[in-house]
Amino acid sequence: MTTQEHDASVYETVQESSEFQELKRRFRAWTFPMTVAFLVWYLLYVVMSGWARGFMATKLLGDINVGLIFGLLQFVSTFLIAWAYARHADRKLDPIADKLRHEVEEKTK
Repeated sequence: MTTQEHDASVYETVQESSEFQELKRRFRAWTFPMTVAFLVWYLLYVVMSGWARGFMATKLLGDINVGLIFGLLQFVSTFLIAWAYARHADRKLDPIADKLRHEVEEKTK
């Protein structure tokens, strides 16, 4: 068996392992719902901007209106999602990924 074939079999073995499957499950369980939630939130902003102009033009404080607040909240939500993902990855994904990486490194030496 060549080194390349050996490396491929190691990666295939890891990919079939229950730990790797758990890593994928945890990743998908967080990212898919969060992606859907963000897209719904973003599309709500776009739809409201196009079809609820009166509501979006409602002044809240001086010249600051609902549309401006919604727009700024898009940035806030993006940063909050990035922070939440980093926290999730640090707690739930990285320990498994690190263990798998060490196993692969040991087997491919």
